Parts: sequence; structure tokens; C-alpha cells
Amino acid sequence: MLGATGATVGLGRKTALLLLAIVLGVGLGACGGSATSTPAEAPAGAPDRFDSELAWRLTKRQVEVGQRPAGSPQLQRLASELRPMLPQGRFEAIPGEPALRNIVGTLPGRQPAIVVGAHYDTLAAPKGFVGANNGAAGTAAVIAIARALSEAPGRAGQREVDFVLFDGEEPAEGTPEESKDFLNEGLRGSRAYVEAHPGETMAMVLLDYVANRDLELRREANSTPQLWRRLLAAADVVGKSQYFSAATGPAIADDHAPFLLDGVPAIDLIDWKYPGHSLKDGLDRLSPQSLDAVGEAVTQLVLELRE
Repeated sequence: MLGATGATVGLGRKTALLLLAIVLGVGLGACGGSATSTPAEAPAGAPDRFDSELAWRLTKRQVEVGQRPAGSPQLQRLASELRPMLPQGRFEAIPGEPALRNIVGTLPGRQPAIVVGAHYDTLAAPKGFVGANNGAAGTAAVIAIARALSEAPGRAGQREVDFVLFDGEEPAEGTPEESKDFLNEGLRGSRAYVEAHPGETMAMVLLDYVANRDLELRREANSTPQLWRRLLAAADVVGKSQYFSAATGPAIADDHAPFLLDGVPAIDLIDWKYPGHSLKDGLDRLSPQSLDAVGEAVTQLVLELRE
């Protein structure tokens, strides 16, 4: 993903203006918690569906693999581990990138679907980058959310939910800041998914930097305001509103951008103050409590959107 400054300078004037226009063009009919070794107890009576222990184990497992750039043998092996963790898990090819593949799972229902996604590749540089928050945590949360929704009581006529782990979010070389055209050099998996599923998505929720200590999730400036307000309400229902804010943060070019450009309401959960493009991105900077808060809130949001 690329921040607002980089988007304006590095993506070209036409693309930068288009990204800014997204904020106005798509609609839909606080402070953070401190680090703890275990997730905090949910308030009495609040829903408790998300398996934060599972999510934390999956985050650690990905970090153990080490650096996992798109197309690398280690990422391909990891993908084979992750695929069966999603309901009806399968691979989807990325045209023009034979070594890359998205991982997709589905809870069947009526169309168009809700997409919950994260990217599972890491930066190719700097050497030794393990992507604890920038890749691993979001991926783990999507899998645990899929598990929670799979176990929730089903209702006739519910909307389909697709869970997508995007490959190739990061550029093949260097960092997003060094890219001259990040929307084409990065975001390869999300662009391919949108192109392969035209008109099939009702709303998209992207999880990126979601597990850091002192998590504060502001609305990313391109994210659909109405959908963000629904997330805030869901966070309140599950007693996690202290991690979310109605304030607006910087505009980020991220895996939600292809959906927005296709007219799909989408939100990006990303705490941009976190050092996600440096070797500082390790497990020691993450909090299971933050991961649990995001998982519970997004699970609640998707349950409401399915109705």
C-alpha cells in the first residue's frame, strides 16, 4: 500500500486525481488499546465469536516462514497451508503472473457478495522483512472471521461472503514508495479479482494494519463513509469502539482501490502510523487484544450486511 504523499508524487497526476475522486463517488444504501499477552475479556453480554487465539497462532506461523514476497517458493508453500483454512478454499490465477495466485473462500448466499480480504505476500525489500502486521495479521484475521461466520447460525436468503487473500499486493521489487506506478506494479491480486468477478461484489472490507499496539483505526480517506459508519456501529455492539474512530486519516492506495474504481463501496482498516514498511514490523509490536477487537467488529459488520 502507498500513502497519500506517495500516491500524489509516484502514481502520476491522472491516477492521483482519480484516487482522490473516489472519496466523493461511492456510497452505500477514539483511542487504541494497549498491548496485552492475551485478549481482553469482552464486556458482559457482548458477542464473542472471533477466535483470537487462532488468529494469533496464524499470525505467528506466517512470521515463522520469514520474508514471503509474491511468487516466492516459501509463499507458495504457505498458500497451500492457508487454502484449506477457508470455506470452499481454492486458488484463483492472476493473469500474466503464473507464480501468483489469490486464495478464495466462500460462504454461499445471494448475490452480489460481501468480500472480506487481506494480502498475504510481504515486501520484497528490505531483506529480512517478515510482515507481522503488514500481511500476516490481516490474513490471520480474515481466516478467523471466516471460521466465526461459518459457525454462526445460518438464515435463509443470507448474502454470500467471499474471503480473499490477495497475492502480489506489494510491488515485485523495492517498496511502494519507490514505485513509479504502484496501482499497476502493486495491487496485482486485487485488480485480478475485480476483473474476474465483475458486478459480483456488494461491499468490500479490507484488513491491513490491524494488530498493532495502541491501535487507532481512522477512516482511510478513500474509504466509503457510509460503510465506515456501519463498522463503527458494529464495533459498538461488540464493545470494541475504543479501537475505532470517526476521524479521517490519510488516503492510502491499497487493495480496496480496484473495488472502489469499479464502483464497489469499500473500506480499508489500516493504522497508517504503524511502521509497516520497515524491519520494525515484528510480533513484538503487535497486540492480540487489537487483533481480537478488529475480528469481533468485522464479524459483527458482516453478519449485519448479510441480512
